[in-house]
Order: sequence, then C-alpha cells, then structure tokens
Amino acid sequence: MNNLINKSQADEELAGKINQFFSIYDIQHENGNIYFFGIPKEDPRIIYQKLWQTFSEKGYQFTFKYELGEHILIASPITPANERRWINVVLAIATVLTTMVVGSFLFAADPITNPSDILKGLPFTVAIMTVLGAHEAGHYLVAKKHGMRTSLPYFIPFPNIIGTMGAVIKHRGPIPNRKALFDVGVSGPLIGLFVSIVVTIIGLLQPPLTQNPGSFQFQLGIPLLFEFITRLIPTANAAALHPIAFAGWVGMFVTALNLIPAGQLDGGHVLRAMLGEKARHVSTVIPFLLISLGFYLTYFQNRDGFLWVLWGLFLSFFAAAGHPKPLDDETPLGKERIALGIFAFIMGLLCFTLVPFQMQP
Repeated sequence: MNNLINKSQADEELAGKINQFFSIYDIQHENGNIYFFGIPKEDPRIIYQKLWQTFSEKGYQFTFKYELGEHILIASPITPANERRWINVVLAIATVLTTMVVGSFLFAADPITNPSDILKGLPFTVAIMTVLGAHEAGHYLVAKKHGMRTSLPYFIPFPNIIGTMGAVIKHRGPIPNRKALFDVGVSGPLIGLFVSIVVTIIGLLQPPLTQNPGSFQFQLGIPLLFEFITRLIPTANAAALHPIAFAGWVGMFVTALNLIPAGQLDGGHVLRAMLGEKARHVSTVIPFLLISLGFYLTYFQNRDGFLWVLWGLFLSFFAAAGHPKPLDDETPLGKERIALGIFAFIMGLLCFTLVPFQMQP
C-alpha cells in the first residue's frame, strides 16, 4: 500500500512539472519505469532542457519516444554508478606516502637509509593534500549543488618533485546550463587558490631550514602573486622556500595551469560558459601559442620551455574533441558571473610564470 502511495505521489509531482510542456493523457508503470503518454507543447529538445534538473532531483533520467502514433516520455530510475571507492582510498593513501617521501627530503631527512624519517615529511603532505583537496572539493560540492553527478576525487601518486600529479574527479551525465558549467569550472581554482595563499603565508612564517626544495637542484620561477605575498612578510625568503611555502607555490602553479582557457581545463569550462560556442576559437589557438612559447624560451632565451610544448600538445589533442554543450545554452550568465570569470583569469595570470622550474647548473 505504501509503495502505491509513493508511486502516486511521484507521478503527481512529476506530472505537475511535465504538464507545463507536455499534455499528459495517460500514465503507466513497467519494470520501475514511468511512461507518460501525451502531446508535446514544445520541441522535445527544449522540453529535455527544461525538465532535466527536475527529473534528476527526483532520481530519474528520461527519454522521448514516438511509437504507434503516440508521444511517450519515459522516466527511468537513475542507476548509481558502481563506485569502487576503495580505489579513491588506495590512491589517496598512496599519494600521502609519495608526498611524505618527497616532504621528508625537503625537510633534510633521508627516508632511504632511515625509513622512519618519512614521517618528517608529514607537514608538507598535509599542506599539499589540503591545497589539492580544496581544489577538487570546490568542483565536487558545486557540482552536487547543481544536481550534477560526479565522483569523489582521485588523487594521483607520482614520483616527481611534489610526489603527485594532482587529483581529478569524473563528471557523469549532462551539464544543465551555462551557469552550472561556469560555477563548477571556476569554483575549484578560486577555492584552491585561496587555500594556496593561506598555506603560502603559513610557510613563509616558518623558520628557515638548512635544506629546502633547492636540494632537488631545481630553480623555481616565482609568480607575481607569490612575490607580492613575500613582500608583505619581512622575514620571507623566496629564494629558500620552506616546504610548506613550496606547497603554496605548487597550488598557484596548479591554478595557473587549470585556468588556461582551452579544452577541458577549468579555464576552458569558464570561457565556454562566458562566450558560448565562440570559445572554441580561443581554445583552438591557445595550444599553438603555448607550443610557440615553449620553442621561443628554448631556442631564443636558452631557458627550459619543454613544459609549454608538452602542455600545448596535450591541449591540442583535447581541444580538438570539442566541449560538451550544456542543455540550456541560451540563458546568459549575468554580470556578476562575467566579472567573477574575468577576476579568475586575472588571478591565473598572477600565478603564471614563464619558467616554473628548471634544473640548476
């Protein structure tokens, strides 16, 4: 009896929304699906754009069919993705370990001859995981707010100068509108950057170490935002970064990369939301500009520009695939979001440096 009541309530709630765009004359149930028979008042594609979020919030996805002279709107329960969350956990633990190993070296320890020294890298791990986690949490929470389906973050352990390749989340299903695309795209970089600034300040306030990221024989390029923060702290030394300040530098570097307005990067999402289809022209040009920048630095400035060549080639591949179109691609963002987007790109430029890192001679 309760099940029938629940079905009836679900039918009435959905039918009330559907009837605005699709005149229903019959409702049937089969294998958990709800079949609404009716007459469309608008183009089915427009109806899909307008009703997608309502159905998603009720736990349904829907499709249109035209059979035997009848229009049918079929609502099917959304089957949750088979999330193997143990993978997220294992990758997060592995990333904690790899960043701790790197961090222990930054703190002048030697975990190879003395494995217990790995614990000395914990402050760097906490800092870098907080920076990267804040970025992905921004995407995740805002996507959920807009009714989008998304995975938990996947951290990527990797044996490099920071012990990780960052983190990613997977979005599933359509993008409801340009506002959702913009909000999801801009939230990660801005939240991650805010945390990076806090971590940078904390690191710059720490007493200097006898050994720091320079022990890896890398020379770091200091972006304008980082340099500005060092000028506000009298004791700060940008040439000899504390590992926690180095984690803040990494956060700014990640922000600069992600806000490049191309492909599936956060900057590409933001620009697509701001300009619509016109953004593809920018997304097509950016990879060639990066490759050109890399060759210019390498062959005319005698500096390491390989990163930009590699990144340009990477983006050219993904830019060619195009950008997914939001269901509602007509509703404008509004002046507030446009202003926020411009602010985000300015912050990305302030985090940019021509040569982020290179081997010391």
